[in-house]
Amino acid sequence: MAAAAGDEPRGCCCHIVAVPFPGRGHVNAMMNLSRLLAARGAAVSFVVTEEWLGLLRSSSSTPADGVRLRAIPNVIPSEHGRAADHSGFLDAVATEMEAPFERLLDGLEGAPPAALVADAYVPWVVGVGNRRGVPVWQLFPMAATFFSAYYHFDRLPAWLTGDGEHAPGSGETVDKSDQRLGHYISSQASNTIRLSDLEPLIHNKRAVKHILPAISSVRNAQCLLFTTMYELEVSVIDSLQSVLSCPVYPIGPCVPYITLEDHWAMTNGDTSQVDYFKWLDSQPVNSVLYVSLGSFVSVSASQLDEIALGLAASEVRFLWIIREQSPRVRELIGDTDKGMILPWCEQLKVLCHSSVGGFLTHCGMNSTLEAIFAGVPMLALPLFFDQPLDGRLIVEEWKIGLNLWDCASKDGLIGREDIARAAKRLMSSDEPETKAVRRRALEWKEASRRAVDKGGSSYRNLSALMKMACASA
Repeated sequence: MAAAAGDEPRGCCCHIVAVPFPGRGHVNAMMNLSRLLAARGAAVSFVVTEEWLGLLRSSSSTPADGVRLRAIPNVIPSEHGRAADHSGFLDAVATEMEAPFERLLDGLEGAPPAALVADAYVPWVVGVGNRRGVPVWQLFPMAATFFSAYYHFDRLPAWLTGDGEHAPGSGETVDKSDQRLGHYISSQASNTIRLSDLEPLIHNKRAVKHILPAISSVRNAQCLLFTTMYELEVSVIDSLQSVLSCPVYPIGPCVPYITLEDHWAMTNGDTSQVDYFKWLDSQPVNSVLYVSLGSFVSVSASQLDEIALGLAASEVRFLWIIREQSPRVRELIGDTDKGMILPWCEQLKVLCHSSVGGFLTHCGMNSTLEAIFAGVPMLALPLFFDQPLDGRLIVEEWKIGLNLWDCASKDGLIGREDIARAAKRLMSSDEPETKAVRRRALEWKEASRRAVDKGGSSYRNLSALMKMACASA
């Protein structure tokens, strides 16, 4: 079982300081890693802002034994509404958090840190560790393919990365529709990735200004961790290991699988005390489409309307997690006994429920890895940042999902008819393509369980990390 993460003897109790980037997906990924390290005997100080301390303490998912929450002042904009000025938020994280973090380090009780494990998007932690002689492990919470693309940014064509003066001249045209990343980075990138998957983010110059230093800071770190698992991105991880001076450790799928054991032990398998689990228990196997488009970048109001109307027209059963716009969605869908709309749920536990047979997702890496761990096929609707690349991997590399983004009209809107058609297709048990997607999803589920079980690739990598930490303690 996946709980094997903590099976080996606790021969070393070292102190590790974890520093996530202050965003929901990043905090979740770092907390998942911290639980795994604590299960191996580490004492983890998990450092967040005071706002995030309140958010974590108010959530139903408490830190594991061995993980202590520690806070620095709110020196950055609030998590609420940060999407309105994402670039400004990134600027603040890059410039305002380092000094209070160093003050917190000076005041931490107990043994000195054996290592700092930091999200790659807080690269200043590498400098802090180097000045103090403390090893830094960088955690990259996105696909290794995404890391590779930006690590080799200088190899990408000028029409993609340059400003106006590097763009094609008048009368010169570039067919960008099918150019593959692998043409420029050779074996160090997946050949399914198109340059057009990277283009929207690369043209956001302020975002790229923060991505490139995050990627390059690994040159001064002592190791690089990925939340993916080795088997998902074998060739990319092998290639990165050959060009980086530090070891590369995929430790995924880095999802909260340890809490699944707590959940089932606590309830003895009886989920009826939670309304949405009680509803899921009453649905046929593989009949429910789980819908969640993430907590940060949402779809436009018009696209939201099309999704709601498309789901209603599809007549598939669904559980939709949506925070702010739920009254509008309820109005459009109308009264139905085929669906539930909620502001929050325990996502991995829902995905692992036997009645859930599909996932309409924004293709964030955490959600993608949770779907893989649960063996649930996906309807890919990527929105921003690394998500278009993840969607391509889901559909064309791993072949565990159906593509929704190609249904978009010229104005970028995916219509209700296409959404209804895709939902029916994914949830159908008869179509050969759907059967193949579902079969491969179950194969990846088994591969992910093997990776985290005792002796698996990710289990061994976590053991190597703990050995490093004990040697530094």
